[in-house]
Amino acid sequence: MDSSCTEIVVDTGTFRLYKDGHTERTGDVETVPAGFDADTGVTSKDVVIDAVTGVFVRLYLPRIAVEEATDDDCKKLPIVVFFHGGYFVVGSAACPKHHSYINSVAARAGVIFVSVNYRLAPEHLLPAAYDDSWAALNWAVSGADPWLSDHGDTGRIFLAGGSAGGNIAHNMTIAAGAVPARIEGTILLHPSFCGETRMEGEPEEFWDSVRKRWAIIFPDAKGGLDDPRMNPMAAGAPSLRKLACERMLVCAASLDPRRQRERAYYDAVKSSGWGGEIEWLESEGEGHGFFHFIAKK
Repeated sequence: MDSSCTEIVVDTGTFRLYKDGHTERTGDVETVPAGFDADTGVTSKDVVIDAVTGVFVRLYLPRIAVEEATDDDCKKLPIVVFFHGGYFVVGSAACPKHHSYINSVAARAGVIFVSVNYRLAPEHLLPAAYDDSWAALNWAVSGADPWLSDHGDTGRIFLAGGSAGGNIAHNMTIAAGAVPARIEGTILLHPSFCGETRMEGEPEEFWDSVRKRWAIIFPDAKGGLDDPRMNPMAAGAPSLRKLACERMLVCAASLDPRRQRERAYYDAVKSSGWGGEIEWLESEGEGHGFFHFIAKK
């Protein structure tokens, strides 16, 4: 047997990525169906947006949208296009922790969510996840589904994502200048960025794991980890002044090995000459993605 078939390059606890490019998923593979959530009053449904790729979105409609639909002066709700995390390798829009988190936020914030189920690497090498996310964003702003056209304000679009999804949200915000809609804000929840040169304070083992994973899931990346999609501060990356949103919130956790990169990104945006407003929120004593597990508290 070829040794590359058995040599593990990356083991995160939720998946093992092998040298030959195949993966064994060991976590975040469970799914829950869409439907009514009695705890929050939010109703969800899945809509396939590309029959060829099978890419779908899970739409979330909070109770307030249904209640106000009976009023003559019903107020349409902001729309949040959300990209889940999972290293680009695991997770889905139907993953229990993502589904529960979005139900909770949709109810509390009174917004409609469009959660994107992009294709996963390594079966679908990057940039497939970026391409799927771009297609979903354009689909959402078009108001293609009645939930969006009847209850959503396509003039008030927000982008949000956690971890790898935060990376995607940044890249969609850079590209969103071509979207015929107003992107009111972007929320990056513990976004995953990296670079060919390890930063001071960035754990070497973590950095090396990202480097090895990226080489397998995106072999055509320009400059390896300095591809602009992974390193927004790399030489030749699109200017951060091109961020096509009016406001941005960058969220970090003090115990997250990504924290140094996230702060560098925030500082770079703030000093770029971008005309929007940016805020930094750091959760002390917390680790990566902790918010998924406290949504119902």
